[in-house]
Amino acid sequence: MTYEDVQACAAHIKANFKGDMPRMAMVLGSGLNSLANAMEDATVFSYADLPGFPKPTVEGHAGRMLIGKLEGKPVICMQGRAHAYEGHSEEKLGYSTRVLWALGVEILVLTNAAGSLRKKAGPGSLMAITDHINFSGINPLVGVNDDRFGPRFPDVSEAWNRKLTKKLHKCAEALNITLHEGVYLMAKGPNFETPAEIRAFKTWGADAVGMSTVPECLVARHCGMKVVGISSITNLAAGMQAELTHHETMEYGAIAAVHLEKLLRAFVEEVL
Repeated sequence: MTYEDVQACAAHIKANFKGDMPRMAMVLGSGLNSLANAMEDATVFSYADLPGFPKPTVEGHAGRMLIGKLEGKPVICMQGRAHAYEGHSEEKLGYSTRVLWALGVEILVLTNAAGSLRKKAGPGSLMAITDHINFSGINPLVGVNDDRFGPRFPDVSEAWNRKLTKKLHKCAEALNITLHEGVYLMAKGPNFETPAEIRAFKTWGADAVGMSTVPECLVARHCGMKVVGISSITNLAAGMQAELTHHETMEYGAIAAVHLEKLLRAFVEEVL
């Protein structure tokens, strides 16, 4: 997708939204529909109506952009995301993030459902992402670089903003919510990982594993946006518990979402 495609989509959104565009956006993973539905004065765009947007096909991902207010603060909520395992191209996985940048978003909050590689951070808990490992073989920055988006070789030594992550911890502490932190590893999926892979990931320093989020982070950093992330732990990884299912992911994601919604509301008030 070209720079002109991104700008055209952003122009379409601006033409159909009255008011100042928020400088913070949140990508809401599985189980966070209630937060999106609680937004005030929201203008809703279906991904199907946004030029060039990939359409998510996974249960729990509604496929809507909501522009409104949360705790009285202007925010964009992306209700659902596209995943590589659905067959979307690498450049498509970064398209919506680039549109957010074109709208003027400066802070991107990424959430996801993930499996934990640490028993202390079990199902239903939350983990702030401090770094990531890209095991997916996917990078949305591959191809001809357009300098209008960002440099050919972007620095990601601080892919996940440390100051914003500290503010997340501050909010969690005030709410008496346990917020673990660690390294998130992205695998392409759609199958869950094998026990042997999980053992390997542990030796690499990974703390949680999922099938999303890294492409959005890479594109956001390429564009100069600040990124902060939270994983909702839905299960212990393969070899650490019984058979894994998507139903279980949704069930424990809903449990974690109760705390995550409170945390995101507090974070919005703290930052904006």
